[in-house]
Amino acid sequence: MASPLAVRPYDLRHSALSTWLNAGVDPTEVAERAGNSVEVLMTRYAKCLYGHQALANRRIDALLDEYG
Repeated sequence: MASPLAVRPYDLRHSALSTWLNAGVDPTEVAERAGNSVEVLMTRYAKCLYGHQALANRRIDALLDEYG
């Protein structure tokens, strides 16, 4: 009996890369591990980052507070 996981191995890859990006792993690191360029990675996976504006704003504010 064939494994349902082997039906679409790309789904596993997509899930892993999306999870890494959502975990906050630097896109350059994710791209390197995936064997892709950052451009290819962000073209295909950037939509998984939707809704992270608030987190990004907090990080930017925290950095700016350090300079202030």
